[in-house]
Amino acid sequence: MSVQAKFEAAVAIVGELPKDGPVQPTSDDRLAFYSYYKQAKEGDCNAPAPGMFDFVAKAKYKAWKALEGLSKEDAMKKYVELLEAMLQKADDEQSKESLKKLQEAGAGEAAPAATA
Repeated sequence: MSVQAKFEAAVAIVGELPKDGPVQPTSDDRLAFYSYYKQAKEGDCNAPAPGMFDFVAKAKYKAWKALEGLSKEDAMKKYVELLEAMLQKADDEQSKESLKKLQEAGAGEAAPAATA
């Protein structure tokens, strides 16, 4: 099962979630998706801390910084697990279809492809 393929499918699904759909990520969920995505794509936080009055940027920075030391692959897994839990909880047709896409994406490759 390819973690990379499942992660990429999950990112696409999260990006396509309708604003008025049955799956409504909370602010904490969106922050978790952001931090797992950044950790998966870039590794440990290497950005300078934002200014003290930029509350949104500060929350994002702290969430990403909290994942320091988590491997990129584990961050991908956590991102997928968070989405799967949300979709299972919603239990509607669109969510079931999205879960099916995730499973197919994970079964599509025997080993993760190396990317540069």
